[in-house]
Amino acid sequence: MAVFTGAGVALVTPFHSDKSVNYEALEKLVEFQIANGTDAIIVCGTTGEPATMTMEEKVSVISFVVEKVRHRIPVIAGTGANNTEAVIEMSKKAQELGVDALLIVTPYYNKCTQNGLYEHYKAVAKAVSLPIIMYNVPSRTGCNIKPETAMRLGKDVSNIVGIKEASGDFSQIADLAAMAGDYLDIYSGNDDQVVPILSLGGIGVISVLSNVAPRETHDMVASYLAGDTKKATELQLQYLPLVRELFKEVNPIPAKWALNLMGMEAGGLRLPLTELEEAHKESMKKVMTELGLLSEG
Repeated sequence: MAVFTGAGVALVTPFHSDKSVNYEALEKLVEFQIANGTDAIIVCGTTGEPATMTMEEKVSVISFVVEKVRHRIPVIAGTGANNTEAVIEMSKKAQELGVDALLIVTPYYNKCTQNGLYEHYKAVAKAVSLPIIMYNVPSRTGCNIKPETAMRLGKDVSNIVGIKEASGDFSQIADLAAMAGDYLDIYSGNDDQVVPILSLGGIGVISVLSNVAPRETHDMVASYLAGDTKKATELQLQYLPLVRELFKEVNPIPAKWALNLMGMEAGGLRLPLTELEEAHKESMKKVMTELGLLSEG
């Protein structure tokens, strides 16, 4: 059974001006997502800035989100790192906190082999009982899960159940889809490729766009899965300009600025991430206003 079907939000972590976690704003973000149809919340994924959070902060944020969601939709914790033992430790903690599944990015910087990827994921999966979604994003990690390796893991390891595909390589994703069968669920990891990946048999997206347009992202996937490919395609194309704005600078820089513009108090970023450049602020504001996400004023 799939961890979720539809649109899962890769949620930002809001900070106060002193860069401490803003839990009041975090609760509002959670409620905003649930009220607007989001199908799952991914906490401490890349968009949540876990690379600059301490272990204690990540545990606290995950625990808080689990408590506030109250089983209304699945909560998936990002527990990936480039140290297998550290991933096992964080994954065990997330399981104890009551999350529904784990999202685990490929080890970065180490640039391990396909054999290394297999052993890494197998070791983590063996240490927990939760379902695991692998996360393939070579542009960030310098490491690509080949379709054969992904399928080997899906077949050999019962709790490795899905993959978030953000390689952008449709030929690779098509190869994976041809092999996937009942072994792996495929989620789009790129907001500009949701409908194309659904057309290859994907069942959803883990989305940055959902931070600012949760209802529309949910509707895009739900429409496609209900057979209304025309509406899904229209939404995909309508929101492409916003997706482009959200990735003009490294995620989550634009997403946080957009949320602040909407009055959602996402706060700033922790170094080495910096505030959105002025030139990009104006284009973001223009696109969001055109889409009705901001008032004309």
